[in-house]
Amino acid sequence: MKIIAVIPARYNSSRFQGKPLADIHGKPMIWWVYQQVKKVTEFAEIIVATDSDKIKAACEQLSMDFIMTSDNHYTMSARIHEVSTKIDADVYVVVNGDEPLIDPNVIRAVIPTTLDDFYATNAMTAISDPASVMDITNIKVIIGKDMNALYMTRSPAPYPKSLLDFKYYKHLGVIAYSKQALDFYHKTEAGYNEKIEDIDYLRFIENRKPFKMVEVSANSVSVDTIKDLEYIIKQLTPSPENSVI
Repeated sequence: MKIIAVIPARYNSSRFQGKPLADIHGKPMIWWVYQQVKKVTEFAEIIVATDSDKIKAACEQLSMDFIMTSDNHYTMSARIHEVSTKIDADVYVVVNGDEPLIDPNVIRAVIPTTLDDFYATNAMTAISDPASVMDITNIKVIIGKDMNALYMTRSPAPYPKSLLDFKYYKHLGVIAYSKQALDFYHKTEAGYNEKIEDIDYLRFIENRKPFKMVEVSANSVSVDTIKDLEYIIKQLTPSPENSVI
């Protein structure tokens, strides 16, 4: 089974332009993510998928493998599908390029031991901070008994009307797809709820396709703002050997 890692890195982020190149102790953020992904030995390849010549130049300078993708992709999953048309693999593991603290064990959690033709799996973790529950950049997950996602939303959910012994869960930027799952995504139009919430994973849920969730313990932080970046800089040291493992 050939498993590759893909790190999507878009320059023109609406919240933080040039985010993958944000400086962390003299290296761009995408480099720190790449170092964490390299610790997962199951990967046959690690590819940065970008639409930016600036990110391409950084990859070339720092010896990171990359592939140029279209600048017309509205979603991350669409960009990964394009990668799947250019690089053959059984499983494409996506690690968002804005998570330099990502734990390699979280990445390993979505890698299958056996593979069904249709495979789509996402890591999630419990939310402990009330402010994070209200943050719309944190996508909340509602799961069924079989650990498949029933719904994803930017709103706090589920609503605690009758029970206070519960947890909120958020999805992490670590997802694994089979080629068949990516092809389904590409061929299927965005649904009603996906358009409202702006969550591309809802395309699977709205069409009753299995979208498995894996619970992990994680303290990773997605860099969406300058304050997030300042926090990351404090957590990481200049030496990559001392980065989070």
